[in-house]
Amino acid sequence: MKLEDLRRPSLVRRLVILAAGWSLAVLLVSAIVFALLFQQAALRRFDQGLSELIDNLVAGATVNEKGQVLAPALTDLRALRAYSGKYWQLAEPTADGRIHILVRSRSLWDSELKTPVGVAAQLAADPGKPVSYETKGPLDEPLRAMISQAKLPGREAPVIFMAAEDRSPVDRDIRSFIAATAVVFLLLGVGLMAAVVIQVRVGLNPLFALRREIARVRRGSAERVVGAYPSELTPLADELNALMAHNQEVVERQRTHVGNLAHALKTPLSVMLTEAGQQGGPLSDVVTRQAEAMRMQVDHHLRRARAAARTQGSGERTSVAEVLDELSRTLERIFQDKGVSIDWDAADDLYFQGERQDLLELAGNAMENGCKWCRGRVRVRADELGAERLRLVIEDDGPGLTPEGREAALRRGARLDESAPGSGLGLNIIDELARAYGGVLKLGESRMGGLSVDLELPRAGT
Repeated sequence: MKLEDLRRPSLVRRLVILAAGWSLAVLLVSAIVFALLFQQAALRRFDQGLSELIDNLVAGATVNEKGQVLAPALTDLRALRAYSGKYWQLAEPTADGRIHILVRSRSLWDSELKTPVGVAAQLAADPGKPVSYETKGPLDEPLRAMISQAKLPGREAPVIFMAAEDRSPVDRDIRSFIAATAVVFLLLGVGLMAAVVIQVRVGLNPLFALRREIARVRRGSAERVVGAYPSELTPLADELNALMAHNQEVVERQRTHVGNLAHALKTPLSVMLTEAGQQGGPLSDVVTRQAEAMRMQVDHHLRRARAAARTQGSGERTSVAEVLDELSRTLERIFQDKGVSIDWDAADDLYFQGERQDLLELAGNAMENGCKWCRGRVRVRADELGAERLRLVIEDDGPGLTPEGREAALRRGARLDESAPGSGLGLNIIDELARAYGGVLKLGESRMGGLSVDLELPRAGT
């Protein structure tokens, strides 16, 4: 794809970008929401374990005769193993707002759980509400801690119960879930992108089909748009058919005007030539020469007008092989005294986008010129040049032309050999008619030694 194609506005690209943008935005937000919900659920479950541990501590703690707080005998072995990652401790608030440790789990060994500043006042304000927070453990591991305050029978001062556990496993689970969610949503995003592209292409396929139908009409493979289209495109197809019918009507009117003009001009010229031919003298010669020149000019410009009008039409195509076959047989009969042999080759499915008469004039003038100047052989080749162009090459084994002679041969009325019959308009007619069809004429040296007439013309689809 070319850079200018990417810069050009595209309906498909616009729809794909809009749909993909919304889809990817929704997927991204959904992935973030799922990750946050999983994290909150994991932390709630983690806090539930800490809350149960505190409840067990509150239910099992006792006060002896000396007023000392005794911890219950818990069966969790992790609380008995040093630095195991599961810790608890009992404390009491002091008068200065700090916490004094009363008893702690063996897993803490000689360490203690850190508490946030002002937690004692917070617990005193709402004794029944536990407080959760993040802290660091004895081995600097991340801990999720919970602290609560309660009163024990036989003790007037409240007791603060603290429990904490290493949250690294929970963090690993959260990271694993986020990674898996990212992969799943990435695959889902890729699938949605592919689905969006397919949906847009399938949804716009009738529009692409309409474009192909119009291209077939332009190439001459069809006369009108005939496909069955959705209700949104049917009015457009009808309007296109109406526009093409209108253009065809305009072209037909132009052809009628051209014919009328030709008849109106040629009849007086013929009368003038007839009358001048019957009269002798210098005036008759002057009138004859000028009338002949006027008739050639009229023929020349009417031919260009007809070609220009025909190129505006649609659905016109001509088989190249049929025209070359007809011209070859006709010209071989005309030049049979010279013994001219015409070798032509063209595919049966090669079509010229234009009227048969114009192709007869294009190829006929070039082939007649070759027959006139050849020593005995003329070769004609027609090939396709892509989907919309064809190439027609006429070569002969005659004397050929110099580069200066080729340039002069394309000038209207130029005759390089005054002894040869003709008006000098043959190659110029080919050039003018080819240009009217958007084609190109090139003169060169034939591989057979003579002149090569190379024509590039519009090609009609099969």
